[in-house]
Amino acid sequence: MRTPAGPRLALGVLATGMLMTVLDGSIVTVAMPAVQHDLGFTPVGLSWVVNAYLIAFGSLLLLAGRLGDLVGRKRMFLAGTGIFTAASLLAGVAASPAVLIAARFLQGVGSATASAVGLGILVTLFTEPRERARAIAVFSFTGAAGASLGQVLGGVLTDALAWNWIFFINLPIGAATVLVALRALPADRDPGPAKPKAGADVLGALLVTSGLMTGIYSVVKIEEYGAGSAHTLGFGALALALLAGFLLRQAKAAAPLMPLRLLRSRNVAGANAVQMLMVAALFSFQVLVALYLQKVLGYGAAGTGFAMLPAALVIGAVSLGVSAPLITRFGERNVLLTGLVLLVGVLGLLARVPVHASYATDLLPVMLLAAGFGLALPALTALAMSGARETDAGLASGVFNTTQQIGMALGVAVLSTLAAARTETLTAAGKPSPEALTGGYHLAFAVGAGLLLLALAVALTVLRPAATERAPRMTTAA
Repeated sequence: MRTPAGPRLALGVLATGMLMTVLDGSIVTVAMPAVQHDLGFTPVGLSWVVNAYLIAFGSLLLLAGRLGDLVGRKRMFLAGTGIFTAASLLAGVAASPAVLIAARFLQGVGSATASAVGLGILVTLFTEPRERARAIAVFSFTGAAGASLGQVLGGVLTDALAWNWIFFINLPIGAATVLVALRALPADRDPGPAKPKAGADVLGALLVTSGLMTGIYSVVKIEEYGAGSAHTLGFGALALALLAGFLLRQAKAAAPLMPLRLLRSRNVAGANAVQMLMVAALFSFQVLVALYLQKVLGYGAAGTGFAMLPAALVIGAVSLGVSAPLITRFGERNVLLTGLVLLVGVLGLLARVPVHASYATDLLPVMLLAAGFGLALPALTALAMSGARETDAGLASGVFNTTQQIGMALGVAVLSTLAAARTETLTAAGKPSPEALTGGYHLAFAVGAGLLLLALAVALTVLRPAATERAPRMTTAA
């Protein structure tokens, strides 16, 4: 499947859409204090600026990916980008907490609709292994480096203008993405009159969407209610029951929403499991390092962003210039293992960072070792998409993005809760605030390192070299 404007322009459009989504996720975290001050959020209510987005985004990815296979990936990408852009305008002009939370939920809907099909479009455009590796490297770079870039941009916009501009900046990017995508992305094939009907597993769609939404809600509220509370356990059990019902439905349905054969591939299932663990662990790097810089070392919003900029630069350099040649020569599995080892080093060093740290000697080496993410993510992406056929590439993309969001939600809930509990214990023992905060972050970083070691063990035992597990050959439109 080719597009008249060329696959590279299409890749640029997909990468820009991914960048906008990732920037929005990280840019908001820096501006939260200003948002709370201007709109009068309570501390609990403020968390819903993030939670509303996460719940909508994470719960709709799998469904949106499958709908892309059935009704057209280009249509889904354009619709999602349009919804996200319109919701960004609503968020920017919000004058009350309720309006901002509703806008963030709509942003999550738009992001899920567009993001779920991005990889599906990419792997059908680039079918030659070397070119696909390069395209995935570019796509992964926008996701990896965009998170760090968002913190820089969020700090600058909030300090120089106002928090509203973290949303207004999406308007020109979103409009340009839609206009270029109309020409650059390959036209959707007509699925025929029978295909949407054959794939309309309404019960499966309701089960998986409600199950994911309930599960993510229970996870993001752990910090408020506690891991062992009736609230967390009750909603967690309900989510598991709904998802178990979804899997049973998929095993018996004549036209399942998610054919379970996709997960029979060791590389696909293993890559998604590794990603979930890796993303959960690296929440402690993306967010808790920023909190450490601000609350312990006294950095401002913009200073925090610039302090983390070397990580974005090195991730970008490795993703774009190194990962694709290494994957082509040594294979996805070996490149992934190398990246995970480097990331274990990142969190291992952070678990010992002192209260009065020197940036040059204590933090800059950590930022440089973040290059491991630039190796790991492209390799994981290639492995997770290795079992996809042309007819279900959107579904594979949706599954990969869903495990990423579940990992992020788990990282936010578990590591934040552990850090806060440890800080409270040290404060009660009479430790000064900077020392107590650092002790809490140390625990979170150490647990994150443990999650990465578990991801490394899964990669070693489950994943296979690409030569031993061939994906079904992609077919293209006649």
